[in-house]
Amino acid sequence: MHGPGYRTQTRVLPDGGRVATLSAMTDESKPTAQTTADYKVKDVLKSERKSAFRAYRDIYYGDQSLWHVIKAELIVTLTAGLSGALGLALRKLLYPSLFGHCGKKVVFGKNLTLRHAHKITLGNGVILDDNVVIDAKGESNRGIQIGDDVYIGRNTIVYCKNGDITLGSAVNISSNCQLFSCNAITIGDQTMIAAFTYVLSGGQYDLNTPDIPFAEQSGTITSGPTVIGSNCWLGAHVVVVDGVTVGHHAVLAAGAVVAQDVEEHSLVGGVPAKVMRKLESEA
Repeated sequence: MHGPGYRTQTRVLPDGGRVATLSAMTDESKPTAQTTADYKVKDVLKSERKSAFRAYRDIYYGDQSLWHVIKAELIVTLTAGLSGALGLALRKLLYPSLFGHCGKKVVFGKNLTLRHAHKITLGNGVILDDNVVIDAKGESNRGIQIGDDVYIGRNTIVYCKNGDITLGSAVNISSNCQLFSCNAITIGDQTMIAAFTYVLSGGQYDLNTPDIPFAEQSGTITSGPTVIGSNCWLGAHVVVVDGVTVGHHAVLAAGAVVAQDVEEHSLVGGVPAKVMRKLESEA
């Protein structure tokens, strides 16, 4: 289980697209635990200096103009819950203007929740199923980048607390999953994620200060980015904790709790996850 670790690098393709790759990290280059910038919804709501509308605007739209907020509210109110072909057609026509970038032939399901959509980019052929949450909120983060032909299943939540999330091309995320980042999550091309899986970067709390209740802590302590390589398969109910790197063509068995790095071409399972066997690598 103790692999060398990897660093995420972004390569620009000739057509202008980008692909995330992994390179080995030495022990010296691995990040140590740190606290990222705090961003808690309840703190925004409790601010005495803001009206209820201003707090709502900050949570959903960040620093976008009032005109953008009004336009987005009208689009969502009129089309978000529409069923059938009419709803799909209207959302296909109107939703792209809400995003930082939206590719061609994107399918928007019913009742999507979008926060800070100007920091969300969608590639070509993306499918967002009904009741999906895509939340890029934060004050200084880049946001969420979703590659071509990505599928995100019903009721799945992909959200940031001032962190970043990058999904490579043809990533398939089943229903009822959660991806949370207050640092960075990168998932490589053609990785499959089964239902009820939880992947996080950050989300740690200070265990050694009992005078500060967990509910009052920011929950943004992080050991570093979480990286899942290309062509991986995460079974149902898998948990991948903060700061873990999973190498290319790894399989995480259903119910595994992955708290250490996983080398490429490995099958792991259990709580905590351990190597069950090595998989055949490409010729």
